[in-house]
Amino acid sequence: MKHTGGVVAAAVGLPLILVTGLLGVVVLNGEAVAACNPGAGPSSSVTIDPAAVPATTVAGYSGEQLVNAAYILRAGQDLDLGVRDQTIGVMTAMGESGLRILDHGDAVGPDSRGLFQQRDNGAWGSYTDRMDPYISATNFFRAMMRIDDRDSLPPTIVAHRTQRNADPYHYERYWPAAVEVVEALVGVDTGLSPGTGGQVCTAGPLTPGQVSTTGWAVPAAGPVTSSFGMRVHPIYKVLRLHAGTDLGGGGCNGPIWAAQNGVVVFAGFDSRGTGVIRLDHGSGVETWYLHERADGILVDVGDHVTAGQQIGRVGDSGDSTACHLHFEVHLDGQAVDPEPYMAQAGAPLR
Repeated sequence: MKHTGGVVAAAVGLPLILVTGLLGVVVLNGEAVAACNPGAGPSSSVTIDPAAVPATTVAGYSGEQLVNAAYILRAGQDLDLGVRDQTIGVMTAMGESGLRILDHGDAVGPDSRGLFQQRDNGAWGSYTDRMDPYISATNFFRAMMRIDDRDSLPPTIVAHRTQRNADPYHYERYWPAAVEVVEALVGVDTGLSPGTGGQVCTAGPLTPGQVSTTGWAVPAAGPVTSSFGMRVHPIYKVLRLHAGTDLGGGGCNGPIWAAQNGVVVFAGFDSRGTGVIRLDHGSGVETWYLHERADGILVDVGDHVTAGQQIGRVGDSGDSTACHLHFEVHLDGQAVDPEPYMAQAGAPLR
């Protein structure tokens, strides 16, 4: 399960904090460090001098590969990006070049060069720029910074939107190694989770929900803002089935509670960048909880949860026009109307 806790340290009146790591120096520009994240927050930068990279092997990467990762971190830190953004840069370079400065392209782009296999199309600078690890990383990050909602998207989708890949999920397999390399280089727990696609440790206390005498809990605060059934989609403007019930949830970051005891069978993002938590309650019953941001998914696959346990925070990721919880009930793989089901279970949504 993801660890959570309150803020335990704050930088007051200081532009930055320097923390000496095991293998380098970490620059923290954030104002606070969470207890679950002792070294850096997702919005804080990390860096190491490329000349100080140790002769070691991390996740199968060594030598010039780790030096290039250090250049990527330095470029991200100089742009005041957080460690999640910096790690996305390392992940992308792993997926494109294996963290090597390649002087040849691939089947997609024979003119591609460098760590990020950037094309000679005017968007990524000159040949010299693309072959320079610091400059190419800087250009990658500048393009990435134009993705306003990137904090709510899986890292692989952020990389894909920055420089298109035929497979948007191509980079996903490199995320655990990228987290491992970054943490080894800077010697600090970044708070990034290698196992759930880039979610981050979230500070703040958890709030338990109210469990009824029947053992069920309402998944979020009301009111009901949209019911189960056919409707005109608010974004795509087409008639389609709304397969759940929308709850206001108390607005952004409001608590999401497990409706019943169960096991987490999915915790991550779907193909549209929507945060999703799925719980299996046995006997063919599942409940789904949608639209969490990256830092709003507080459980991992395999976790056993209890009714009323806080499992997430309300967000607006994916196809959403505002923060809310989209809640679904599935019986034997089929979505059913949550309102009569939850009413019969003893935890009415209204």
